[in-house]
Amino acid sequence: MKNKLKLAVLVLCSVVAGFSLNNIAMSDMPSSYKVAVVDVTKVVNSSSQVAALKKDQQAKTQELVKFVEKARKEVASTTDVKKKQALEEKYNKEIKTKKQAYDKNYSAKLNAIDKNISAKIAEQAKAGNYNIVIAKGTVLYGGTDITDAIIKSVK
Repeated sequence: MKNKLKLAVLVLCSVVAGFSLNNIAMSDMPSSYKVAVVDVTKVVNSSSQVAALKKDQQAKTQELVKFVEKARKEVASTTDVKKKQALEEKYNKEIKTKKQAYDKNYSAKLNAIDKNISAKIAEQAKAGNYNIVIAKGTVLYGGTDITDAIIKSVK
């Protein structure tokens, strides 16, 4: 019985402390706190830089596919087993090197686009005097949607 009473008091103290901490945290928030939301997926899909990157990546993929087809034909036409094996190794290394170079280039360009979009969001937030900008998918209610302004500045 004593343990149940101690547990009940502990739970009650925890609830009171939780509400108190919440009130303290909310009291620091200014009354004019402005929150903006951005649909990042929509911004990315509307970006001309992303469209150009996708087009470039498709072209490089086609280039790599043509190279692989050429390599397969050359390997298939070789009858000597040792030469065939040497060609396969040579082409596998070349394909791997090209793929790594493509991936590195793609990653670098994607990072640059990400930094550009993030900078545009920060600029818009400062221009609108927003205290915080949150991804639209995480907000259930509230916030000013600045997605269209970001899209215009990113294009």
